[in-house]
Amino acid sequence: MMQKILILGASGLVGRALIDELKYDFDLYGTYSSKLTSLPIDKQFQLEVQHLDKLKIITNSIKPNIVISCLRGEFDRQLEFHKKLAMDLQNKSTRVYYFSTTNVFDGDFSKSHSEIDIPIAESDYGNFKIKCENILKEALDERVIIIRIPAIWGMDSPRWNLIKDSIKNNKVIDVYSNLICNNLLDVLLAKQLRFMIESNLKGIFHLGATDMMSQGEFFEEILSNLVSKKDILRYSLYQNKVDTFYFSLISNRNDIPSSLQSTNQEIISYLLENGK
Repeated sequence: MMQKILILGASGLVGRALIDELKYDFDLYGTYSSKLTSLPIDKQFQLEVQHLDKLKIITNSIKPNIVISCLRGEFDRQLEFHKKLAMDLQNKSTRVYYFSTTNVFDGDFSKSHSEIDIPIAESDYGNFKIKCENILKEALDERVIIIRIPAIWGMDSPRWNLIKDSIKNNKVIDVYSNLICNNLLDVLLAKQLRFMIESNLKGIFHLGATDMMSQGEFFEEILSNLVSKKDILRYSLYQNKVDTFYFSLISNRNDIPSSLQSTNQEIISYLLENGK
């Protein structure tokens, strides 16, 4: 029998990629806020993060083996939402895959961070994500898998659409020349998660390109292949300092095979080949 998977936030960038990757081999269900997903009507549910009672009705109805959370929304409401989710699933066998972020380390830009580093955040976003991680770990222990991700790119991602719009309308794109970043494709992320599910991997995972590139270099490499001049890029120094700042994830795990990993250049090549 197919495993039942409930994707919370199935209409978003990551959610859509997960549906495309998993739809033939799993019994998929999903939630959306305002925009319908590509799932059958009877397998998708309109759900706002403040509708906590509705969340329990949905999980009790589906009885999913796996819940994937890639929700967006107001931080305090998301926090209460995940508290409720953890409470509802505490005495069940359901596994939860929770998408977190590089921002849990935005209190320390001195290095790239691995899974063994203790999160330290300065931003509201980073602190909110840390709280969500801890709530889920406390309630579900090994049944929650934390997946920290960097900037996600795809054919319909806001970042790629920004580049196309900026070229079309000759708008400036602000980039940092001294901020070392990670990047990842939505389609590759979906394949990585599939592997993690099928291999029953546990713990914390840092995903992203296997090499490092500054934000400025990444955008410049893309634009140099799309337009003859790159003068729509406006470079500045992060925190107005000449130091190098690291906003990037590295992994000390070797669970994910190299065939399911990519370099920044491979990400750029994919975008250029498929985005024309």
